[in-house]
Amino acid sequence: MGNESCFDVVIVGAGFSGLYLVHRLREAGFTARVVDEGSDVGGTWYWNCYPGARVDTKVPAYQFTGTETWADWTWKERFPDRNHIMEYFHHVGKVWDVYPNIQFDSRVTEASWDDVSCHWSISVLNKTSSTSTTLRAQYLVLCTGFASKPYIPPYPDMDKFRGECHHTARWPQSGGVDWKGKRVGIIGTGASGVQATQAMYKEAAQLTVFQRTPNLALPMSNPTMDGEANSALRRDMPDLVKTIRTSHAGFVYNMVPEVTTAVSNDDRLKTYEQLFNSGGLEFWLGNYSDMLLSEEANKLAYDFYHERTAPRIKDPKMAELLLPKTPPHPFGTKRVSLEQDYFEVFNQPHVQLVSLSEENNSIARFVPEGIQTTDGKVYELDLIVLATGFDSVSGGITSIDIKGTGGGGSNIAKKWSGGVYTHLGISAHGFPNMFFTYGPQAPTAFATGPATAELQGDWITTCLRHMRVHGYNKIETNEDAEREWREHVLDVGEQGLFPQAKSWYFGDNIPGKPREALNYMAGMPEYRKRLWNCASEGYSGYTLS
Repeated sequence: MGNESCFDVVIVGAGFSGLYLVHRLREAGFTARVVDEGSDVGGTWYWNCYPGARVDTKVPAYQFTGTETWADWTWKERFPDRNHIMEYFHHVGKVWDVYPNIQFDSRVTEASWDDVSCHWSISVLNKTSSTSTTLRAQYLVLCTGFASKPYIPPYPDMDKFRGECHHTARWPQSGGVDWKGKRVGIIGTGASGVQATQAMYKEAAQLTVFQRTPNLALPMSNPTMDGEANSALRRDMPDLVKTIRTSHAGFVYNMVPEVTTAVSNDDRLKTYEQLFNSGGLEFWLGNYSDMLLSEEANKLAYDFYHERTAPRIKDPKMAELLLPKTPPHPFGTKRVSLEQDYFEVFNQPHVQLVSLSEENNSIARFVPEGIQTTDGKVYELDLIVLATGFDSVSGGITSIDIKGTGGGGSNIAKKWSGGVYTHLGISAHGFPNMFFTYGPQAPTAFATGPATAELQGDWITTCLRHMRVHGYNKIETNEDAEREWREHVLDVGEQGLFPQAKSWYFGDNIPGKPREALNYMAGMPEYRKRLWNCASEGYSGYTLS
């Protein structure tokens, strides 16, 4: 492939998965080009530069495990903010020298498979010049992640609002949004909504938070990390890497093996206290093994959490809106956020909470002055923050017009319109020589990004080396294999308490999206075993030709 527009592999996305994969492929002797719509590395962290944006996974679980990536790196905090995580991405980019392989400010708009030449033709739009070019590659890998397609509900008359309005995932990169002394409205109380609320309330003249579902957020506890802490981290990394690779979600801890009711009340409360005080997601993902399976166990955990958290909210009525005594869904079945002073925000006189529900009150329309709810009240605003989430897990892939082998070129969005079908959450029938990472029917939202990137990246690289060694030029998932994997993913997803909550884990936030388990919930060890079993069996479930 002498032409510079021809590569062995084209990778879409320069986040954790894209950077790791181009690094591994280049080591294996493949030519690769990464295409990213952003102007820098970082993936979702490039785009999410809204006020307060911060990682909610403790280091070192939120970093690569290769010694060269951490031996000379120093963390400033246990939970890095957006700017520091971007500095980490720059560090990795330089250590691996991947910048020459990346094409920035470029969006992949279309990809078509040619069954005669066994190559992908990939249309790329350059955002700066508004010109389109075509890349050719034997393999296409989509590293678009689970949160790359922002979702903005179709509120009526949005164009009539006279102030500024930005989605958190498309915040102006210059940081030129001034909220000081202004009336700010934040729609949404997911992770970005919680973080933006904490960051903006002190300097806003008035802050109005529009809440549909309470966020049962846990305390972050974010100490700085000095030289001694970083030295200790480097010393312990070899052992921590072993834990990361064997834990349920790629963390440096696992769930407590006992079931909640099998221990005494004193021991249970002691464990709760330890997990809660550690800060981070431990009280959620390091709790007793049945906390997300048993309603009784879940209620005991929530009652402890509520007792510890509700007193931080002074007004009893406000406390019931933010932290109801009876949870709106089983605790932990929607994505748990981390907070620093979120609940205290609502003790401030210039902060108000607007409780929304489809039954009683909702956002009716945007008006020139701000937002009008269905009860007729108008909230006057200067700036509206849309913390309204994403078309998660599958949306980044289906937003690209990808045509496979079906009659006239079947489209991936059409294939998945009635439900997602993949084999091992990494490939789909009808789309030969195409893989995707951190996407549907893989652990994804139930695992850390770096751990998933390394596992799937190693598997894809090994697969392509196998193809090259044996002289194959085409690999495609079988229909039976993807049907069996879908059934397995859905079966696992129906176990426990998760189906009781309406969440983006099941696509519930996107109107018309089929309700299904979008993630593989059996854990990283089981997923790792199944991936490598497939490889050891000569790539069972695939046809190689």
